[in-house]
Amino acid sequence: MSTTQRIPAAIPPTSSAQSPATAQRSSRRAAFGIMIVLVGQLMLTLDGTIVNVALPSIGTGLGLGPSSLSWIVNAYTLAFGGLMLTGGRLGDTYGRRRVFLIGLSVFTASSLLGGFAQSAALLIAARAAQGIGAALAAPGVLALVTTSARDDAARNRALALFAAVGIGGSTLGLLLGGVVTEVGSWRWTLFINVPIGIAVLALAPRFVAETPRHPGRFDLVGALSATGGAVAIVWALIGAPEHGWASAQTIGSLTVGVVLLATLAMTERRVTHPMLVPALLRDRRRLGALAVTTLVFGSQIATFFLVVQYVQRVLHFGPIAAGAAFLPMTLGIFAMARTAPKLVARFGQKPLLITGTLGLTASYVWLSNIDTTSGYVTAVLGPLLINGISAGLTFMPAASLVMGGVEPQHTGSASGLLQTVQQLGGAIGLAVIVSVYAAGAVPGQFVPGARAAFLTTAAFTLLASTLAALILRSHRPAHAKTN
Repeated sequence: MSTTQRIPAAIPPTSSAQSPATAQRSSRRAAFGIMIVLVGQLMLTLDGTIVNVALPSIGTGLGLGPSSLSWIVNAYTLAFGGLMLTGGRLGDTYGRRRVFLIGLSVFTASSLLGGFAQSAALLIAARAAQGIGAALAAPGVLALVTTSARDDAARNRALALFAAVGIGGSTLGLLLGGVVTEVGSWRWTLFINVPIGIAVLALAPRFVAETPRHPGRFDLVGALSATGGAVAIVWALIGAPEHGWASAQTIGSLTVGVVLLATLAMTERRVTHPMLVPALLRDRRRLGALAVTTLVFGSQIATFFLVVQYVQRVLHFGPIAAGAAFLPMTLGIFAMARTAPKLVARFGQKPLLITGTLGLTASYVWLSNIDTTSGYVTAVLGPLLINGISAGLTFMPAASLVMGGVEPQHTGSASGLLQTVQQLGGAIGLAVIVSVYAAGAVPGQFVPGARAAFLTTAAFTLLASTLAALILRSHRPAHAKTN
């Protein structure tokens, strides 16, 4: 071979081709960036349950009654669920990293303020501000995860970790809430967010690339109708168990929510830069995945409520032990985070969704057999382990279907849509389960109402399995073309 033939191999890489070492460094940097934003997501997820465990201590410390305590949870839920679509669209418009950092800054500062709160009003205001910050930050996490991955395999791994953080973080929140409340003070359920938030805020600008902005006239009418509609529906669901499903408050709030969402649907067809791109809802497989997510997330949130009640009231676990009771579920979820991407690559999303939802159904049927003589090992550990593995099989392929085929400039909106239905699913599930539990409850006893409630959660996931089999029968990938 002549000298001139060897020269091309020795030419250093240009801007259009990276050397293997440079490509490896770039890949590691992207992976580290994904982990940073997932830590931020973990903090937001933990907050959904960590404060709940501390509610009795908060009530004692601040002298609050049940009504004020409920608003410590509700203020966060309303703000978070109501503003999620707006947060996703803001990220698409002004840059997802920028909006993620703004939201995380608001969340971190509000956590510090809430930790120092000396009155119910200040604590509730801080919790509402936390919800606003979370609604700005959370949609950007999934959007950044999907756009930062270098290929489909990396994207699926990141989606699996996101799904594991989403539901596994909630179970970890129960454990951490018990630990910090029992060992220290309820205030640390809020203070714990501060160092984590500061670390993410410091590292994200260095390792997470900003996404392109897509400027245009902001859809104010769409933002107001989306936020108002979601808040009205969540408000109705929160109050339904107490006021009744046929009460004027429940029916009125649901009506307002439906009218506002109908206004959103009509508005989005006419504006140039819509809050929610209508094409996202034209794909049957995406709609099926959103429906499955709603049902499964509702069943999981209801399970947290029921199992915590059972282990504390019947098995007499303390706060730490009650949180630790969920470790089998957590371990199952995180174990599947490594396995689910490989299974999706081999079998596709549909078989995993059907298997996962049927596994969840089996776990709830098993839990429905609890009684006053049951023990943790015989009645709770097995179902929670099956539940965790099954949830890990379900959430990642569902998220993949929702986000698949979405054009880059709309990933924030798609992410906001996915996480909005998660929040609505949780609110629906908890409202229905609490109502079913109350209808079958016997004063002073937990088990009678719980049996019917667990069977209702099984009905949720059985319906989800049926939807997965019927609606997802097409193998055509989800697509959200907007041109």
